[in-house]
Amino acid sequence: MLLTGYRKEIFRPECNPQFQSLHCIAHLDQDVTEVLPYLNAVLGGHQYLKDPPALTLKVHGKLITLHPREIAVNALKDEKEADKILEWLKREINETWLKRDTMEPSFETPAQPRIFEILKLLPKTNCGECGQPTCMVFASLAVQGVKGPDDCPPLDVQNKQKLQSYLEQFSFNL
Repeated sequence: MLLTGYRKEIFRPECNPQFQSLHCIAHLDQDVTEVLPYLNAVLGGHQYLKDPPALTLKVHGKLITLHPREIAVNALKDEKEADKILEWLKREINETWLKRDTMEPSFETPAQPRIFEILKLLPKTNCGECGQPTCMVFASLAVQGVKGPDDCPPLDVQNKQKLQSYLEQFSFNL
């Protein structure tokens, strides 16, 4: 086992304390630098940095960044959600570490969905039925994994299927 524990810190963003979402920093008891390229290979990281070592994931509209001795998670509903994500990451870290001899580490940043590829499939009416002011905003949220094909009511069946196929190549689940 690589990671045995952490100390969690929950807070509201300093830039705007009125935000409803919370942020979390987990201060790790162990250094996880060596597992980061393996996690990148397993989880399909959003961005991998060699120096300083860091792995950023986009999961369900949240940015999660792993550093050698801390994990940062944004846009949390509550402390329970933070606990769920941190325990999932702890399991992933430890399982990946145990299996590292059977896999190739990845030091590359994988391909990411592109806003304009998503926008091409949308109706571009800026109707607001999805709850967003424009199709461009919707597309940017789809890139982050927050919105998907079913969230755009006027999207026709053919483009809904195309969008689903396009986004599936970039996503994974908690």
